[in-house]
Amino acid sequence: MARKVLSLLPPLLLAATGLLGLLLLCVPTRDVREPPALKYGIVLDAGSSHTSMFIYKWPADKENDTGIVGQHSSCDVHGGGISSYADNPPGAGQSLVECLDQALQDVPKERHSGTPLYLGATAGMRLLNLTSPEASANVLAAVTQTLTQYPFDFRGARILSGQDEGVFGWVTANYLLENFIKYGWVGRWFRPRKGTLGAMDLGGASTQITFETASPIEDPTSEVQLRLYGQLYRVYTHSFLCYGRDQVLRRLLASALQAHGFHPCWPRGYSTHVLLRDVYESPCTAAQRPQTFNSSARISLSGRSDPALCRGLISQLFNFSSCRFSRCSFNGIFQPPVAGNFIAFSAFFYTVDFLRTVMRLPVATLQQLEAAVVTVCNQTWSELLARAPGERARLPDYCAGAMFVQQLLSRGYRFDERTFGGVTFQKKAGDTAVGWALGYMLNLTNLIPADPPGLRKGTDFSSWVVLLLLFAAMLLAAFVLLLRQARSAKSPSVI
Repeated sequence: MARKVLSLLPPLLLAATGLLGLLLLCVPTRDVREPPALKYGIVLDAGSSHTSMFIYKWPADKENDTGIVGQHSSCDVHGGGISSYADNPPGAGQSLVECLDQALQDVPKERHSGTPLYLGATAGMRLLNLTSPEASANVLAAVTQTLTQYPFDFRGARILSGQDEGVFGWVTANYLLENFIKYGWVGRWFRPRKGTLGAMDLGGASTQITFETASPIEDPTSEVQLRLYGQLYRVYTHSFLCYGRDQVLRRLLASALQAHGFHPCWPRGYSTHVLLRDVYESPCTAAQRPQTFNSSARISLSGRSDPALCRGLISQLFNFSSCRFSRCSFNGIFQPPVAGNFIAFSAFFYTVDFLRTVMRLPVATLQQLEAAVVTVCNQTWSELLARAPGERARLPDYCAGAMFVQQLLSRGYRFDERTFGGVTFQKKAGDTAVGWALGYMLNLTNLIPADPPGLRKGTDFSSWVVLLLLFAAMLLAAFVLLLRQARSAKSPSVI
């Protein structure tokens, strides 16, 4: 009897070892403790047309992990962007109070003092800083005074460069989509092989394009090198000031007033009175500004629904006549060939989403996008109102906005049918808005390390597969041995 028990020990030990090995390999190596406390971070995105507040959260004991920082809540500030308070700086600070009060409720009280608070201003403030540095400084001082009155860890209000805006948007998109590094189901880190996405952002006063490239970058001012998780990324980025949606519409309005006396991009049947001060007060329309004009004058302007004339006005925004590099996008700006897939967000998304959901038009190819633009530009005011009565304030400008997006992508950035197929128009990744704000916070709070998280890294993939097969073989061998012993025990003994 003892001999039989002893004979079972080897296969049982083999089976136990194989089973334990498989369990250790396949169960993610995460803590089996109570959920960790959360940390929070707040970013105020002070854009040219409005300000948005984003609150982010992440587990307090895993700051260097990836894919774990997510959006906790958000708040849209009422009124215009902070640059619109140039004549009333205290109003800029006061405009933030409602959202900051919401942050007091959204972030647990015990976490207030440890929650970093940032304000980043973009192209609207860059324009104000160009025309009136004093007014710009006064606005930033006013918002700083308001922000320091709250119990958060305020870390400054500053104006982002166009390059910052582009690069941080690229970081946000690729971080959320786990393109840098990913925590796998087997409890180990690995670098996805799908590569990074390019990022295109269309704001109110500027537009940015950023993408990783292997091509030579002939203009050093457009090259940024980032070291993230031990990997070096070489990125092309450029920001075009005055090419944001709102400033483009203003420039088109100035051109329509001077060239036609009507607006070819506005729908037929729509008319309004235009205050000349609103048209010409921006630095973006300085070249179109008459030498003498009555800034208080109001001019009546009506729409014409003329896609061809509208395209002609928008074509004048792009200069392709000179390029001192081997290739350019427009206005003499160097750009390597677009490469890989892209995500287009902000006004890119809202414009294309209108064509898809309200107009119900296909936009999967450049040809379809061009056809959709012509369709919306042929609509009369009454036809547009019938389709989207709730968007009355924005409806007159959808033709111009869509025509600009189509021209910018095809002629400006030089997407063709093949490369355009890799462009996704998206507002969020999961529950988090895509934009520069998250990338900005990740950078300033060091939530993306330059080196890979080696202490948390498990077995590399090839070794893991070998071990998995080995333990499976041990389990199978143990089963075979047990089966053979069971059969031999049942067979009659030979004397």
